[in-house]
Amino acid sequence: MLIEDDLIIAKELGRSFETWNYEVYIVTDFDYIIEEFRQFQPHLILLDVNLPSYNGYYWCQEIRKESNVPIIFISSLSDSMDMIMAMQMGADDYIVKPIDRQFMVSKVQALLRRTYDFAIQTDQFKAGEATLDVSRSTIASHGQEASLTFTELQIMTILFQQKGRFVQREAILDYCWQNNQFIDDNTLAVNMTRVRKKLRKLGLDNFIETKKNYGYRISEEKAGNHDD
Repeated sequence: MLIEDDLIIAKELGRSFETWNYEVYIVTDFDYIIEEFRQFQPHLILLDVNLPSYNGYYWCQEIRKESNVPIIFISSLSDSMDMIMAMQMGADDYIVKPIDRQFMVSKVQALLRRTYDFAIQTDQFKAGEATLDVSRSTIASHGQEASLTFTELQIMTILFQQKGRFVQREAILDYCWQNNQFIDDNTLAVNMTRVRKKLRKLGLDNFIETKKNYGYRISEEKAGNHDD
């Protein structure tokens, strides 16, 4: 749930999280924040300090009266007293504007994992006939196995985590950057070509599908095309 009165910033942040398949609710009526909170029931709130009518500190207190949902303040106020005030009101974190998109997504993911134990509990993922072994950097199918480079492994990990759903190119790039693989769109396409060659040798010819000008997904039915 995004409580930010600058709708340009709110929509930009919303798009960043939707890229990662989060459902985003942007508040537009700042007189009924509690009512909208109760209706949407978010897993996490991003809350600005300077808001119409009442400030973010007030709304944080109101939300804390009935919920322990994680709250991250986002504000251009960078004074330490503002940050202390936010924590005293019940905030879990405080991020100063201008906001780095990748940093924000990482913060949210980490807080969600800590709060709801969303962390992946296994080093292996399965999809159809394929098994991805993260600890060994391998993918296997039909009794055969192929080794993956670290970049290829990062790409396949996010596709397995989101199996059956198309993952935007930007989300894949963000995921790689978070794991210190600083690749661009061209490098992603090259790595996709290499991965597909390895998959073909495992009998997984159409395992990765492409949605033109959008992204990729893995298909458990192994149907799709080979276009990059």
